[in-house]
Amino acid sequence: MAAALRGLGLLQGRVRLAAAAAATSSFRWPGQRAPVRGGAAAAVPSAGKSYGSEAKEEEELRIRYLDDEHKGIVVLGLNRSHAKNALSKNLLKMMSKAVDALKSDKKVRTVIFRSEVPGIFCAGADLKERAKMHSSEVSSFVSKTRATINEMANLPVPTIAAIDGAALGGGLELALACDIRVAASSAKMGLVETKLAIIPGADSRARPTGITAMTAFTQQLYAQTSCSGCEGG
Repeated sequence: MAAALRGLGLLQGRVRLAAAAAATSSFRWPGQRAPVRGGAAAAVPSAGKSYGSEAKEEEELRIRYLDDEHKGIVVLGLNRSHAKNALSKNLLKMMSKAVDALKSDKKVRTVIFRSEVPGIFCAGADLKERAKMHSSEVSSFVSKTRATINEMANLPVPTIAAIDGAALGGGLELALACDIRVAASSAKMGLVETKLAIIPGADSRARPTGITAMTAFTQQLYAQTSCSGCEGG
């Protein structure tokens, strides 16, 4: 029982950490080392690399391994400012690679997903990129999106989504795949594709519990509306 309570206390502390990150885009992670310049750090460190490393600033997915009292926490930051963190083929590839590395890393205790771009969590699929795809590529892209989000949902450690700004379509599905969601009061969440009678690509209908009450979420889903961070709790 004592061990379980300690574990719960640690998780609650990590949720508070994620909540602080969601509340402000200028939040600096405790135990975060200065960014590594000149490409010295890879996006996904191998088992032999030290914690505290950080991806290059130009990476679409920034990965931080925290140190000190927060050792074991890994932060995945979406960093496509020019596209409002829309999910592109390249970003999905990077996310899948990162998640694949994390699931076998025994040093990882918690994974936090957040945005590096102020005012936006994730705008969903990159529709500009999709418009240039052949129909067969679209099908493959949707399958890859679903597979990547399912991989996130199946990580063997607690996952937390720190939502600041809009989480729409695939962005909300990404958050729903996490075990815990913390949202700033400025957060806006919705499955905008339902307005076009389109089923969410990652089939998030199976994951509504936890973001708000089941009945309220279902009502908003089928009424084609969005909710705020305050409403989502």
